[in-house]
Amino acid sequence: MPALNDQVQYVRGVGPGLAKMLAEKGILTAEDLLYHFPFRYEDRQHPVSLDELKPGELASVIAEVRNSSLVRTRRTPLFELTLGQGRHVLKCVWFNSPYLNGKFLAGQTVAVYGRVEPSRSTSNFKMIQPQFEILPDSTADAETQMLEVGRITPVYESLGGSRLASRWQRKVIFNLLESMRGAVPDCLPQSMLQRLDLPDRETALREVHFPPEGTPPAQLQSSSTPAHRRLIFEEFFFLELGLELKRRRMKERKGIAFAANDKVREAIREVLPFHPTAAQKRALGEIVADMRAPSPMRRLLQGDVGSGKTIVAFQAMLVAMENGYQAALMAPTEILATQHFLAARKLLERSSRKPRIVLLTGSLDEDRKRTNRGLINRGDANLIIGTHALIEEKVEFDRLGLVVVDEQHRFGVMQRFKLMKKPGPDGRSGPEPDVLVMTATPIPRTLALSLYGDLDLSTLDELPPGRVPIVTRRMPGERAEEVWDFVRKQVAKGRQAYIVYPVIEGSKDDQPELDFSHDEGQPDAAASSTNRHRTTPKVKTTELFPASAHEAAPSAKSGLKSAVEMHEKLRKGPLAGLRVGLLHGRLDADEKEVIMRRFQRGEIDVLVSTTVIEVGVDVANASVMVVEHAERFGLAQLHQLRGRVGRGAAKSYCILMTGERISDLGEERLNAMVSTQDGFVLAETDLRQRGPGEFFGTRQAGLPELRVADLLRDRQLLELAKHEAARFVEGPEPAVTEAERASVRTQLKQSWQRKYGLVEAG
Repeated sequence: MPALNDQVQYVRGVGPGLAKMLAEKGILTAEDLLYHFPFRYEDRQHPVSLDELKPGELASVIAEVRNSSLVRTRRTPLFELTLGQGRHVLKCVWFNSPYLNGKFLAGQTVAVYGRVEPSRSTSNFKMIQPQFEILPDSTADAETQMLEVGRITPVYESLGGSRLASRWQRKVIFNLLESMRGAVPDCLPQSMLQRLDLPDRETALREVHFPPEGTPPAQLQSSSTPAHRRLIFEEFFFLELGLELKRRRMKERKGIAFAANDKVREAIREVLPFHPTAAQKRALGEIVADMRAPSPMRRLLQGDVGSGKTIVAFQAMLVAMENGYQAALMAPTEILATQHFLAARKLLERSSRKPRIVLLTGSLDEDRKRTNRGLINRGDANLIIGTHALIEEKVEFDRLGLVVVDEQHRFGVMQRFKLMKKPGPDGRSGPEPDVLVMTATPIPRTLALSLYGDLDLSTLDELPPGRVPIVTRRMPGERAEEVWDFVRKQVAKGRQAYIVYPVIEGSKDDQPELDFSHDEGQPDAAASSTNRHRTTPKVKTTELFPASAHEAAPSAKSGLKSAVEMHEKLRKGPLAGLRVGLLHGRLDADEKEVIMRRFQRGEIDVLVSTTVIEVGVDVANASVMVVEHAERFGLAQLHQLRGRVGRGAAKSYCILMTGERISDLGEERLNAMVSTQDGFVLAETDLRQRGPGEFFGTRQAGLPELRVADLLRDRQLLELAKHEAARFVEGPEPAVTEAERASVRTQLKQSWQRKYGLVEAG
């Protein structure tokens, strides 16, 4: 009898050859194969008949092949398949799929699944690019017939060509479940399952793969059957259990118990440039309470653009410095590190203590690096601000007390870990420093608590008083002249503007600024081939841009405009006479700093840039943000760019200029930007569009790709799993046997730790 931890090659129907193909998909054991779930289901008990089809609906149809043909067109070959039931027919069309020619034979029975559309031909309806499966004929073996006809049929993503398609997976998984009937060990305590009304593991696996007759289709498609709920909860439970153990293990480590006396409070008060918001006071109170504890602080500070995270971080660093320790701030880019360095010097020059602040980035000349490393090593530098250069082996701190990591999602776990573990100048490793990580990407509280479960959470949920809402408009590129006229008028009023482009120059290869959303203007995955692009709709004239007296200019060329190219064109053309600067990632650090300072001093009217100004650049006089090819940027990126303006008292504007072709996802992003400035609302949309893996960068952060759970859809189960994980660790519960506790520990160690290192990661 097979066991869950058996190598997959020993599963009946696999073997060494197919095992190699499965390994490429991360399927190494029998358990991995059982946890490869269907991505949808087809109701082949009661498929829709052709005379019941309705336009716009997704439908599963089983019908007979009448004929098929490959049609050559000027653009792309079309493969057409005609299915029939009596006098009713359905035409199926696949674009650029000549490989289908000869695949279908008249008289075969085929199941197709897709969106029903009206047809102008003699057929009643059509489906574009439907998914299909040729069903077994009467000569097929009984097992194949049983798994594919007259039941709710699971449909799997292919694991590697036709050899590992849905049909193969159904047979292998069915046989594996049958061979293990009554012998699949549970990994959750029985008392927990009874309390939560969840099925046992074997029942859940069997019913997710092969749903029993009568299972509501809506529950299957939404993964809300009892079987799905059990497996989703299980997945979340072990994630939360690993994070809970990390959190508790951290509390056992030796940290620094900082004093927060009157002297420290006075040091903080004398550098505050304004009266803090209630949210800032609350966050600082939570941070200082952690810093006073003898265990190391591990806290996430999140807040929307402009909510004042940096000033809170500087106050926390003052606590460390007033206690005689060094503080380090690590930023993801040199521009942001430089911005923090300048801000720290300006803020802390008010301090009577006059702390020594040094900057350490990769592009500094070697002499300056050597000098700054010496200051850090001897303890003469109190506040150290830099990039990845801070974690180089040559950098040794004297008494590192607090580490602040800005835009933490851009760093991996191990980078944060290296800075936390920096030894002293003699190689000693004393108490662990406190760590504060910051992000301007708002994350719904439930998800933040779960995905950063080893960190405590502070949220800045209000903006400082006096912040004026930013007027956001979208404009088609053909109305660019109106935009440039508006920029000129704003400059005439004494304001400044940013104009952002997606690429530096020429090809987009090897350009660090490129951080587009996945669809990049391409058709949505679910969109049909006939709706690949939509033309930008004409926007209504607004009070911002009065109606133009002349005809609209021809639309811009389809290629991406670049910062270098447009800097020259704007400087010599529409913005001639204005002081137009250029900033991008290929400039060296000194050039970037000179340009930033000139823009901050008002010596540059318009700064043409790439997304290097996305985070951290703070110029109160800048009132206009123009983003060209806005449809090509991600939602979080657009929100960050908009946050560069509106930092002063003047009314500010964000203008999203678009190209001709915009995907459905691009339309949704642009509409969201226009409709709200609430970063948490935009984060919800961004999370839904990109999916949790991409949104949180789980591969980067060392967190697992979820196999069945969905962080948005399954939030209630996520909260429940978090609660149950904490309860389990608190234990012991009398109803939970020692054998069950051992089973939970084994599952966590063998499965989750093997794949993700959740318990061991720093």
